[in-house]
Formats: sequence, C-alpha cells, structure tokens
Amino acid sequence: SPVPYLLNNDLDINSKGVILRAFDQFRLKSCIDFKPRDSEDYYISVKQCWSYIGRIFSNGQELSIGRGCGSIAIVEHEFLHALGFYHEQSRYDRDDYVTINFENILEGLVNNYTNYNNSTTNGVPYDYLSVMHYGKDDFTNGNGSTIITKDRKFQNLIGQRVEMSTSDVQELNLLYKCSSSIAFKMYCGFTNGTMCQMNRCSKSGNGWEMVTGVYGGPSSDHTNLPSQDAGYFMYASTESGQEGDSAWLETKRMSPQRECHVQCLQFYYYHNGSKSDELNIWIREFQDQWDSTGTLYLMGQIRPPTSHWTLHHVPLNATKQFQVEFEVRKGAGNSTGGFSIDDINLSELECPDGTWQINDFERFWNTTHTPTLIYSPRQYSSEGYAYRVALYLRQTDFGVYVQLVSGVYDDQLQWPCPQRQFTVQMLDQNPNIQLQMSRQMSLTTDPNLPRDVGTQIVNENNELIYANNLYGRNNFASLEDIQSRNYIKGASTIFIFSVKDLTPLVNGSSLPCPQVRTVNITHPPGDQHKGPCSSRYTIY
Repeated sequence: SPVPYLLNNDLDINSKGVILRAFDQFRLKSCIDFKPRDSEDYYISVKQCWSYIGRIFSNGQELSIGRGCGSIAIVEHEFLHALGFYHEQSRYDRDDYVTINFENILEGLVNNYTNYNNSTTNGVPYDYLSVMHYGKDDFTNGNGSTIITKDRKFQNLIGQRVEMSTSDVQELNLLYKCSSSIAFKMYCGFTNGTMCQMNRCSKSGNGWEMVTGVYGGPSSDHTNLPSQDAGYFMYASTESGQEGDSAWLETKRMSPQRECHVQCLQFYYYHNGSKSDELNIWIREFQDQWDSTGTLYLMGQIRPPTSHWTLHHVPLNATKQFQVEFEVRKGAGNSTGGFSIDDINLSELECPDGTWQINDFERFWNTTHTPTLIYSPRQYSSEGYAYRVALYLRQTDFGVYVQLVSGVYDDQLQWPCPQRQFTVQMLDQNPNIQLQMSRQMSLTTDPNLPRDVGTQIVNENNELIYANNLYGRNNFASLEDIQSRNYIKGASTIFIFSVKDLTPLVNGSSLPCPQVRTVNITHPPGDQHKGPCSSRYTIY
C-alpha cells in the first residue's frame, strides 16, 4: 500500500516540489508509491537532512529535508532510510571494499561509520555509486579522507548525489518484492531484433523494416551509441510510392493504472527524407477488450529533417485501454530517405515542457572561447509562461541558469507568478528511462512580468523581447561529470525542462492532476484508417 506522508508547513516551497519529483522517480523505478496522509497512525512527517531507519514511530515519523537539502538525490537518500536502508558503507561486508580512517573523523561522529551485522543487502553487490554512500571526505577533521576505496578508480566517485543508482533500485525492488513499477509502462530498443510485441502494417507503399543502418543516416542504432556495433532500429522509407502512402507501427495494448490519466511517450527519431514527409503519433483507445477497432486520436506530428538521432516527447491522456501508433506518411516531392525510430519509452508520468538538444556539444565547448553564455530557444510552460535556459561555459565546468522572458501569452497570464518551480535536467541518455541518473536542479525564480522589470534583448529569432535576471547553479557539472554517464551520446547533450505551479503546496501536500496541452497540428493528415494493424492492410 502507498506510504502516507505529510509535508510540514515549515518546509520551503522549492523543497516540497523536489520531494514530489523524487516520489515520481520511486514510482517510475519501483513498486513504492506515496499518498498524502489521511488518518494513518504510521506516516512520514517531512520537516526541516536525516531520517530514522525503517518504520519506527506511530503518530508521524520525522524525516528532515530542510532548506539547502532540496535536491532530488538528498530526498531519495532520506526516504531510502525511512524505507529500511542503511548507509552503503555501513554494510556488514564494507571492510572488503573500503577502509575507514577513524582517526580522520570529526570528534563525536565516529558512530556514523558503524557497520551493522543486521544490514540487509538482498544479495546485491557492494555499490560505490550508491546514493546511500558517504563521500571520501565527509565528516573529515581536516587530517585527510575518512573513506578510502579499495578499488581506487572509485575514490572520487563515492558520495554521488545525482540520483538513486541502478543497484539502489535493484535492492529496493528486492526488499519490497516488486514485480513491476507503479508508473513504467514499456521500453523497446529492438534489442537482438525483438519487436517488443509490436505490430506493423502498410498501405500501398513501403512498410516499417527492422534494420541496423540506413544509407544517408543513421549509420547505427541509438541504443548502442557511440559504439558502431550492429544494433537494431525501425525504419520506414519514403523514397518510392505515392503521396499519402503510409506505414504503421503499433505497440501492444496497455491500460492506465494511475488515478491521473497522464502518460508520456518518449522516443528518438531520425528523418532524412523529404521535408513534407510526416511522422504522425496517434493513440487508439478501446472501449473494452472486445472492441477490435478503437478510436484514433492524433497526439503529435514531426516533419523537419534531422542530422542526428533526436529526442522527442509526446504527452498522452488515455483514460481507457490504448495503444500507441507511429504512422509515416509520404509527402509531396522526391525523397532520398525516410523516418527511423528507436528507444521507445512510455510512462504514466508528466512529460517535460521543453527539450534543448545540443549536437556536437563537446566539440562546441572545446572550440568556444570561454567563459561564455549560450541560451536555449525560448520555451513555454504548460500554463504559457515564457522562459529560456542559459549555460555558462567555462574551461572545465559549466553553470545552468533560467530566466523568465516575455512571451506571446503574457497578457492572458497571472502576474506576478510566485511558486513556479523551474527544473532543468541534463539527461542521462541511457536508453531505458528506468536506468537513468540525470543531473538536475530545481528552483523558484523571479515571478514578475518581464516587460515591467526585465531588460530588452534580441533573441535567437532576431526579435526584441524582455528578459528577467538569471537564477541558477554556478557549478552544475564538470567535464569529468558529463563523461561519467551517458550525458553525451552520439555527440549530443540533451537538457529537458519543466515548470510547475506549486501554489497548492503552500498549505498542502499534493498537486492536482496535470492537464495535457492541446496539440497544434500544422498539417492535419487526410484519411484516417479504421482498425489497428491486426485488422487491416498488409501485416508483415
């Protein structure tokens, strides 16, 4: 059953928002769910950064997050304590992996380094990258490191506070006997040529093919980048056939499980065909298990060609049993390629508001005179607030900042707009979203109307707009950090953004269900076909 919690009013608003984001990571990666407390005797009372181990007290077990500790990794760390986890270096077998220099520990804090014979590991190996591991210099008295790793390549990596590690998640799922997660629906990377129970069919023209490379790009799949090993992806050519010919690729049927009927479809695509070709993304909802036709709803459309594998998100709002369908439709004119897709993920979580993919990022960084500021294109939140993200590049590290800017909807919005939380993530591009450890920051920023308090600037489209001050983190990541995981993949770095209205958390502990934005389709497709692949056209 879900873990009851209460967010106390002495928590700052930003920490409250970060806690709810951490809950979504537990839901995505495990069977652990959370609910606001009603009248339960045992619940977690989140106050001003520590927690007891396991369920100890009735009438509210305190867990402290506190101002300055409002990062998702700290929240995960403290809630893992409440769920029964000890620190990693307190495992019964820790002496096989680390040496504790007790003489270097601050007086009175030696007990923090006790190892417990009753600590359970569920057979999961010692994890230097656990979010539960202390850093090498934590609680030092100044005479040297408190922890020395026996495998020296991990000496500077212990104590990471990015996210739960893969082993943390594995141990959590074993501890609570999880056979599935709360919010994860599917992943398909077409590994070893498997179709993940997907069907494909076509009308007249070429259909979807499983390939390892395409002339003119992509030369390899996305999953295995940067390796050139022959992994598989799906490709639909538009080189031949007639305008309007279509190829369909559809997922298995799935049922929404969560109370909020919001899903996020994420995938990578590559388009080297005509600029008039389309990749349409549909959902087909079914009334019940006997409904073989369902009803189609167009949720997204892609047209511009690309030169790299490109990340794309599509917000969905299925309320009944549904499947996702990818339709490639041939446009007018000549084509020398088509559409490719790979690494499809689907979750019952909200999609980010915006994506900023910087191709050839490392080369750009190395050839740019630093320090320098670079800005994302203007983004819009789900409410319509305009903002942009800035990277402050230095020689070996960079900062990340956000700022409100003037936008086309300003006259329709509430000003000032306090309690809006901006979150920026540098995406860990592990193909499976359950295995990602993304670097991120969340903050609440200047709520005032940019036209009233901002500075006039010229944006990337040569338009005059107004921009508020920059707010952010000066030391977001180093060159060493971004090389530690899949933050650069296929030469691309990806930042994703979201903005949430946290006003309900001022005196509450939860947010209302998010609303999926209306899709603006610039080129609505013509005829829409009746049934799924199992009931039409050529199935192959």
